[in-house]
Amino acid sequence: MGGKATALDGRRLRLHVRGAVQGVGFRPYVYGLATRYRLGGFVANDPHGVIIEVEGERASDFVAALPREKPPLARIDEISVQPVGAVETAEFCIRASEQGRVSTRIVADAATCKECLNELFDRTSRFFRYPFVNCTHCGPRYTIAERLPYDRPTTAMKRFAMCKACVDDYADPRSRRFHAEAVACPQCGPKLSHEIEDIAAAIAGRKIVAIKGLGGFQLLCDARDDAVVRRLRQRKQRDQKPFAVMVGSVEAVAEIAEADAGELALLETLPRPIVLMNSRQLLAPAIAPGLSRIGVVLPVAPLHHLILDALNAAHKRGGESWAIVATSANPGGEPLLIDNSEAERRLAGIADLVVTHDRDIVTRADDSVAAVVAGQTQFIRRARGYVPEPVRLARAVPPFLSVGGALKSTVTITRGNEAFVSQHIGDLDSAEGIRFFEETVHHLLSTLDVEPVVIAHDLHPNMASTRFAEASGTRLIAVQHHHAHAASVMAEHGVAGPALALVLDGFGHGSDGGNWGGELLSCEGAHFQRLGHLAPMKMPGGDRAAREPWRMAAGVLHALQRGETIATRFAAQPQAARLSVLLEQSGVPVTTSAGRLFDAAAGLLGLCPVQSYEGEAAMKLEALVRAPCIAQDGWTIENGMLSLDPLLERIATGRIDPVVGAELFHGTFAAACIDWIGRAARETGITTVTLSGGCFLNAILARDIERGCVAAKLSPLLPRQVPPNDGGLSLGQAWIAAQKLLGQQGLEGAA
Repeated sequence: MGGKATALDGRRLRLHVRGAVQGVGFRPYVYGLATRYRLGGFVANDPHGVIIEVEGERASDFVAALPREKPPLARIDEISVQPVGAVETAEFCIRASEQGRVSTRIVADAATCKECLNELFDRTSRFFRYPFVNCTHCGPRYTIAERLPYDRPTTAMKRFAMCKACVDDYADPRSRRFHAEAVACPQCGPKLSHEIEDIAAAIAGRKIVAIKGLGGFQLLCDARDDAVVRRLRQRKQRDQKPFAVMVGSVEAVAEIAEADAGELALLETLPRPIVLMNSRQLLAPAIAPGLSRIGVVLPVAPLHHLILDALNAAHKRGGESWAIVATSANPGGEPLLIDNSEAERRLAGIADLVVTHDRDIVTRADDSVAAVVAGQTQFIRRARGYVPEPVRLARAVPPFLSVGGALKSTVTITRGNEAFVSQHIGDLDSAEGIRFFEETVHHLLSTLDVEPVVIAHDLHPNMASTRFAEASGTRLIAVQHHHAHAASVMAEHGVAGPALALVLDGFGHGSDGGNWGGELLSCEGAHFQRLGHLAPMKMPGGDRAAREPWRMAAGVLHALQRGETIATRFAAQPQAARLSVLLEQSGVPVTTSAGRLFDAAAGLLGLCPVQSYEGEAAMKLEALVRAPCIAQDGWTIENGMLSLDPLLERIATGRIDPVVGAELFHGTFAAACIDWIGRAARETGITTVTLSGGCFLNAILARDIERGCVAAKLSPLLPRQVPPNDGGLSLGQAWIAAQKLLGQQGLEGAA
C-alpha cells in the first residue's frame, strides 16, 4: 500500500500530532496526502496521538497542508516537527499502533454522515437499510471504546469478525472505512432483534417502543397522540417533565417549532443535540405541559433514520411529517439502561415492544440538550456527541479528579492543559446513580491513563460525591459550591482573575454553613470573597419548600405582613392553615437562593404550587414571558444585599395577571442584578463578570443580564462549553484545586 517518492532529497521530517486524531480517518487522510506529495515514510497511532515520518522534496508542503484538510471529526491540538536522518524509502505506509502510556483521546460519537446516509437508502449498496452503517466520519466512538489506543480489539466490535468485503474496506487507504473500527455490514456485523417495518407499525399503532440507541435505550411513541404520550408519562412515572421530540429532517422542524437560523444550525451539527426552540403548540399537549419551548432532535443513528423513513413512507398522515417522542429509557430517574436482558426485564411494564441488538454499549451517554442563548450555544446537559471532548485550559495543571455535586452530577479529570468533563451522570440520590458515578470515574481515569494527585469535592459534608472522595485515600481539596460555579466559567475562558461573579443558583452549602444560592462574589486565583447576596427568605418545611413553591410564597407573604392570607390563598394545600404558626417560630431555615426566589414568585402567581421535577416552577414562569418589563422601584440594595421585596409586594396582592407578573419579575430581577453588579464593579474596579448557576438556564435572564453588563461597559462571560447548572461544577472545582496547588508549590519554591 504505497505511494512512490521519486525525488528523495535526503530530508526526512518526524511529526507528532496530538489531539482527537484516532478513530477519525486521520491515518488514511495522512496516507492520501503523502501520496499526493509523492513522499516516502509512514504514519501510526501512538499513545500520544499520531506519529508521522515523511521524506521527499515536498515534505514542507505536506506539513503546511496537514491541518488544513483534516477529516471532519479530527481535532488537532498540536503538531511538533523535527528533522531526522534520511531512510531513503520511496514507500509510504500505515504501521500498526504503538503501545505505551496513553496521552491521546477518543472522539465523541457522531451522527450518521451524508455518505453513509446515501448508502443506507441506496438499493445497490451492500449497506442498504443496514441499521449499523458507519465510517471514519461518523458512528459510535466513546460509547463502544474500552480503552486506548482506539483499535477494534479494544472496542465492543471485537466480537464481530469482518467479512471479506469489510476486510477489504478496512485495509484500503482509499476507502472511507480504512481502519474504521466499527465497520460492519449485514453479513458480519451486529443484528437488530426486530424488523424496521414492525417497529414503525408498532409506533403507528399507538404503541410505546424501546430501542437500543448509541448511549442507551430510548423510548419512542407518536408525539401527536396525546393519549399515548399520557400513557408513557403514567408508565414512566414522569408527571410533567418535558419530552424531546425527533423529526426526520430539518424541513419537518418548521411544522412543530419556530426555529431561527442559529437553532437550525445547532440541530444539524454532528453531535446532534436536543435543541430547545419555541413550540407551535401543534403536538400532543402532554409533550411539554405549561412550557413554551420544546426540545427537538434530528435522527442520530441509522436506526432512527430507518424508523422515521418507514413511518413517513408506510404510515402517511395527510400533509404532516411524523414526529416521535424520543426520551431516555431510565425508570424512575435512574441512569440509562444499556444491557439487553436488563432492559427487557425492567422496561416490560413501560414499553409494548423492546428492540435490542448485539453490539454492547460500553459507556452510557444520555442525549445532550442545548439552546441558543444570546446568539451562542448554551448546554443544559452535556453528554453524547460532546464527551469526551476536553475543555482547553490556559495552562498545564497537575492531574486532578473533581467529583462535582449531588444533582446533575459530572466529574472532571485534568491532564496537562486539558480538562475532561464527563457525560451527564445525573442525581446521586440512588444506589444506581452512585454506581454509575463510580463507573464513570473508573472509566475516565483508565481511558485517560491518569493517576490523580488530588481529589476536589463540594464543601457540603453529606454529599455522596464528598463521601466517595473521603474514602479514596487521596489528598482532598474542598471547594465552596458557588465559587466552583464561578470558576467553571473562568476555566473555560482562561481567566485567572480578578473577576466578579454573579451566581444565581438553587442550593449550595455556604462557607458559613448557610443555605446560599444568590451570590455576588469577587474571585482571584484560588480565593473568593462574598461581596453580597440576595435577601434571605424563610423556607418553611426546609427541603420540602424546594419541592413546593407555595411554601416559599407563604414565607414571602409572612415577611410582608400578609401571613393571615396564607390559609385562604393556598386552601388546596392541607398544611396551609398551620404554616402561619410555623413561620412565627424561631429556627425556620432561611436561604439566599435565587432558585427559591423564582419559586416564590411562581407560587404567588398561582403557578405550579407543587413541583414534579426540578426547575418546573421557574420554567413555567419563564414560559409566560413575551416582553419583560421593569418595575423601576422594584428592588433595594443595602450593604451588598439585594432585596426584591418591593416587587414581591406588588405580586403578593393576588390581583396581578400571571403573565404581567411573570414579565415584571423577569425584567425587574435582571435590571436589579445589573444595578448590583454595576455597583460592585465601581467599588472594586473589576470589569470582568462571570455569570453562572442554574438560573442562567433561563434564556431571558441570561440574555438581559449579559446585555446590561455590556451596556455598562463591563465584560460578561457566560458558560459555553459546560452547563451553567451543577453539570459544570466539577470543572470549576478542578480549576480552583489547580490554582490552590500551584499557588502552594509557588510559595514552597519561593521559601
